[in-house]
Amino acid sequence: MGWKASSVGNVKVRDLPGHIGTEELAQLHEKVIQRGYAVLPLLAARACADIRALYDNASLFRKRVIMERHAYGRGEDCYFSYPLPAAIATLRQDLYRALAPAANEWGKRLGKNLGYPAELDEFSARCHALGQTRPTPLLLKYGQGDYNHLHQDLYGELYFPFQVAILLNSPGDDFTGGEFVLTESRPRVQSRPTVVPLKQGDALVFAVNERPEQGSRGYRRVVMRHGVSEVLSGERHTLGLIMHDAR
Repeated sequence: MGWKASSVGNVKVRDLPGHIGTEELAQLHEKVIQRGYAVLPLLAARACADIRALYDNASLFRKRVIMERHAYGRGEDCYFSYPLPAAIATLRQDLYRALAPAANEWGKRLGKNLGYPAELDEFSARCHALGQTRPTPLLLKYGQGDYNHLHQDLYGELYFPFQVAILLNSPGDDFTGGEFVLTESRPRVQSRPTVVPLKQGDALVFAVNERPEQGSRGYRRVVMRHGVSEVLSGERHTLGLIMHDAR
């Protein structure tokens, strides 16, 4: 992709969007705008291990959710507190900046031109003005038999239309099963599932709620949900980067 590796603390990431070429960024926008999701290689194996290790530091998190207690599925979600770890904050800011133009294009097609600002800090200020002040980036951990029901991560009145999930383990080596699943729902049509294959360090950009689809009478809304199939063996960790804050 032509990105340069850089260091954020002890986590190496690929710079976004400062060292991504115009052509590559255009391809990313085209994929997420047309399909509602896109995959981009982002983190090296060492960076994935460093982020996984954060899971054991309870002081970093504001909330730990045992999914089975809330009928969300099986597994654990840990939501970070502010201030976020430096690497997490940088990834979130850079990915937001890269996706803001695509978010605004979606808004125009859906007739909801919210004018997403170019920088995350300004968008976060809008969230906080509406009482959405709780951070939403999280680490998810699944063991054998764990899974995540199909759902959406909205959390309040204001939301950014894209979120990012970064796979932190190696499929086939660290775990089996645990595929990422997206579904699309259209009026009077049965839902269509998509299984998105991911490698360790891949970032999946996908729709939080709905995406526009060209129809015979203009754009229509396609509702999207996401989940994780049952982990058959091993452990699977994911970093979730949701751009909007929660009430």
